[in-house]
Amino acid sequence: MLTSFNASILLTIFFITIIIAALSGIIFLNKRIPVAYVRIHICIVALPPLLAFIGLLFTSNQVEAGLWYLDILAWLMAFFVLFIGLIIQRYCIRYLAGDRSYRKYFMLFTLTTSFAAMAWLTGDIRIMVISWGCTLIGLTLLISLTSAWRVTRAAAIVTGKLFFLGWIALAIAVVWIGLITGEWHYTAIFTESNLAQINAWSKFGINILIILAVMVPAAQWPFQRWLIESVAAPTPVSAIMHAGIVNAGGIMLTRFSPLFNGDIATMVLLVFASVSVLIGAGISLVHVDYKRLLVGSTIGQMGFMLIQCALGAYIPAIIHLILHGLFKATLFLRSGSAVRHFNVPSRVNERMSYLWILIGRGLAIAIGLGFWLSAPEQGYRLVSGLILAWSLSVSWTQLVAFGEGRFGRMMGLFVLIVVGAVYYIVHHFFSGALHTITFHSAQPPMFAVVIVAVLLLFGSLMSTWVARNRSSKAFSILYMWIVRLGDAKLESVERHPNYLKSYLSKGGH
Repeated sequence: MLTSFNASILLTIFFITIIIAALSGIIFLNKRIPVAYVRIHICIVALPPLLAFIGLLFTSNQVEAGLWYLDILAWLMAFFVLFIGLIIQRYCIRYLAGDRSYRKYFMLFTLTTSFAAMAWLTGDIRIMVISWGCTLIGLTLLISLTSAWRVTRAAAIVTGKLFFLGWIALAIAVVWIGLITGEWHYTAIFTESNLAQINAWSKFGINILIILAVMVPAAQWPFQRWLIESVAAPTPVSAIMHAGIVNAGGIMLTRFSPLFNGDIATMVLLVFASVSVLIGAGISLVHVDYKRLLVGSTIGQMGFMLIQCALGAYIPAIIHLILHGLFKATLFLRSGSAVRHFNVPSRVNERMSYLWILIGRGLAIAIGLGFWLSAPEQGYRLVSGLILAWSLSVSWTQLVAFGEGRFGRMMGLFVLIVVGAVYYIVHHFFSGALHTITFHSAQPPMFAVVIVAVLLLFGSLMSTWVARNRSSKAFSILYMWIVRLGDAKLESVERHPNYLKSYLSKGGH
């Protein structure tokens, strides 16, 4: 277990490696440095996540070291962001070879992930705001690196404007909290005496600003436009966005959880996140472009994560954002080899397949009800049980009901069991490790939970009805609306990157 003294030493060494990694990225900008130096840079970049992992292993309580607040969540998120950044930079060695901004990518990846790690390690909300702002600036610059291409320029402008809106909202909320309480450190702000100084109207205003600051980077409706426009960015940039940046809302809400007590602001977050789940699912179903499909998935998943936070389930939300980040980064980094196969199920065994579908739906309903009834007083379990039942039903239909023959169904069932077992083990491990996090779990009124559940059920039933009536006018309207919602604006779309013509005319340099 790390003492305060040992934690200070580890943190000092950690920041030394962060500075060395940043300097290495800046040095690599010099064209006199050979391109082969990038492999040395990757070795240097591997040091900060290694030290963060050591801090994660040996931290079992909250340790304050000056301006820094070193609990298990801080070390976990620092390790997660830096490790994802390391993998992506290693991937870029060959993927971005030949790009005119090759050297700039590594520098910006290093700085962006470093500032993101600092945002979650600090206990001072002023440093958190500054670090988070630098993270957003770094991400915007990464999108705009291919400045000769009109599409990425337009995407960077949209992203920068929305990021600035979200950051300003967070900055105002933080200044508001500091002026009322006179404190800037998490542990000092969220004491009973300081929280009592914040009246109901001030708390509502602060909460709305924090929710706005969370919804923008999470690409929640109606702020999803920046993530849709940014699909033109190189795949590694998309990977770092979806894996390490958009899911930051879960950590931010966890840190500010004592301010949320199931009030109107929480209801606002629930409604917008629920709508985002439905919109994200719709975009991922109707679009055929692989990266745009992943964008829709991310919008929906982040919506569900914010629902968990709004319902007071912060630890499940953190587990969700980590697993989603790893999964989504993997999907983006393998997107070049992804080929979608559209197989029409055989109608020879249609009756048997329908029987298997009914079995799967019955099993899904039973498991979802069991998950909810195991702790019905916890509101988030009703929504989680509903989504669990829906996910299991869809997975069962694809893997088991439409499996090719008896062997195909057996293999599909085996995959479901293995995935479920792995998720249970991972969830159990993280729940045990994160139980020391200090947060305030406020349960919203049950009617709010019921409204969210009804909204999600209505969306599911409506999509099922529309899918079975594809010749109806309602299907055409809904389909075209979702397609338009998931499409980029005209200035962010180009059939061919025409700027490559000038590169080719100059010999590709």
